[in-house]
Amino acid sequence: MGRAAAAVSVNGMRIGLLGTGNVARALAHGWSSAGHDVLLGSRRPDERKELGLPVAGLNETAAHAEVLVNATPGNVSVELLRSIGAPALAGTLLIDVGVGLSDDYTELSHPNSSLAEQIQAAFPDTLVVKTLCTMDSTAMVAPAGLAGPSTVFLSGDDTEAKRTTGKLLTDLGWPPSSQLDIGGITSARGQEHFALLFMGIAHGLGAHTFNIKVVTTAARN
Repeated sequence: MGRAAAAVSVNGMRIGLLGTGNVARALAHGWSSAGHDVLLGSRRPDERKELGLPVAGLNETAAHAEVLVNATPGNVSVELLRSIGAPALAGTLLIDVGVGLSDDYTELSHPNSSLAEQIQAAFPDTLVVKTLCTMDSTAMVAPAGLAGPSTVFLSGDDTEAKRTTGKLLTDLGWPPSSQLDIGGITSARGQEHFALLFMGIAHGLGAHTFNIKVVTTAARN
């Protein structure tokens, strides 16, 4: 809580997305449609020119961005961020949407912690916020396509960083009423560990595009 959040404008923000997979591309399209300046970061940008989105190297993407989004596989994310370097990430809001899973999707890479906690520990001067990791890429950017409102979670130690993240979520179609701040960065493990239940639900439904809604007790008169 002692770190100061970087000053950013929520209108026309420069967003760098680390990764070029389904999640990174979906978020890039979503935020681009909302008027933000997006750039995908890749270790091999020359091989990713066919995506229809601007792509650059990792360091260039980090330098461009007011906000970084980690959309890389969770078992390589910390190593990839170290290749960019702590000085380049200091004071930056980093939205982490990754989850570390084994190749067969049956085990977590961080069973007693979370990727977001590992990133925050490795980069103490970076403002890490965990969100969007409890759903697939389609639901992330098209919540209105689901059968009714549902819940997106936020975890992080910096209040202003979570506030900025919340505004970016609103730009993707998540109203404040659907956003639930569940606490500090340690609460990110709850979001990430949901991945195992997500796999079970997907198997039961025969589909991956769904989400959950937190339902409380009915108000009493």
